[in-house]
Amino acid sequence: MISVLRSTWPLFLGILLLMVGNGMQGTLLGIRGGLEGIPTLQMSVVMSGYFAGFLLGSLTVPRLIKNVGHVRVFAALGSMISSVLVLYAVEPNWIWWTVLRMIIGYCFCGVYITSESWLNAGSTNENRGRTLSAYMIVQLLGIVTAQAMLNTSDPGGYLLFIIASVMVSLAFMPILLSRQQAPPFQTIKRMSFARLYRASPLGCVGIFLMGGVFAALSGMSSVWGAAVGLSVAQISAFVAASYAGGLVLQYPIGWISDRYDRRRLVLLLAAVGTATGVIVVAAQPGILGLVIAGALMGGIANPIYALLLAYTNDYLDQADMASASAGLLFIYGIGSMGGPLITGWLMEVLGPDGFWIHMLALLALLTVYAGWRTTRRRALTPEEQGNYAVIAPSATTVAVEAALDERQTPPVDRPAA
Repeated sequence: MISVLRSTWPLFLGILLLMVGNGMQGTLLGIRGGLEGIPTLQMSVVMSGYFAGFLLGSLTVPRLIKNVGHVRVFAALGSMISSVLVLYAVEPNWIWWTVLRMIIGYCFCGVYITSESWLNAGSTNENRGRTLSAYMIVQLLGIVTAQAMLNTSDPGGYLLFIIASVMVSLAFMPILLSRQQAPPFQTIKRMSFARLYRASPLGCVGIFLMGGVFAALSGMSSVWGAAVGLSVAQISAFVAASYAGGLVLQYPIGWISDRYDRRRLVLLLAAVGTATGVIVVAAQPGILGLVIAGALMGGIANPIYALLLAYTNDYLDQADMASASAGLLFIYGIGSMGGPLITGWLMEVLGPDGFWIHMLALLALLTVYAGWRTTRRRALTPEEQGNYAVIAPSATTVAVEAALDERQTPPVDRPAA
């Protein structure tokens, strides 16, 4: 890991600063919306805007990079992000914020695609796995650091938006001044949804449901925290715990998944997530219990996402994995767009508990569906499975494709769907 950081530290430093800026703006808007008295349902539209922009970016930015190059796209989108972060504070209006969230989601998608391309090009077959692991760790550390920085100033003012903008602006210096050459870029076509579903019904349905869970957790946590009266420090602790849980549990769950039926592991994790939501709604714990619950939810949502990608690719030939991952990420994006919207509606109807009810309902559906799928075809043996790849839900097709290169080629003789 040290050797990886030594050779790619400018990229990792830039990614860390980018994630600090992105992590600050997501939580800060939820807190500021509460201070401004913006209704929960309208804030859910604001939060959904990021995922809509990200999905649009995943469809159009690759062609833009192919036409004008990595450096121009990276610099242009980075400048736009810095501007948007400052413009949030100009007018605390939910329509204005929704437009800006869509723009910033689009831009961050493009920035991630570009930086992941550079990172992948600078890796070798021997260190690509370690590089991708370090990339995910740096991403999560950036988001956790962002939560701590939210406590440095009044969220009702301008300074926190300016700090986020400065972090993003500084992020581009080490990346653009790096000696790493911009790599060639090729767009990836998605596999047809019908073929993808035939290969893995659980992968398609599960990734859609997890899009809703992760988007609610990452997009609506601060809105929920403001609604139940948590302080800025408590909200930032909850959000940080949800990402820290994902970081801590990814690796042990990945190790288990290479030795166990992945469908049953998905079932088990989804059931634990469902139980966690039920306990929170029933017990109404204090801040310590909420932080633990947030860590569990994050520690479940992140690995299930990677598990579903790994499980789907167990039933595909190596040549089809990249196109299948592009299709799965599109399905995930559709689920992500609906996550904050449904959560906001449930919070309007049922109160703040709607935040937890939405996530536990989706996880309960996944538990039932995964259990049913275990009866539809035999489990693969550990020798027949590919290796688990550590993938964060925020990763683009570039990082996913690189991670899949680390996997063993799945077997030719696989059980029918």
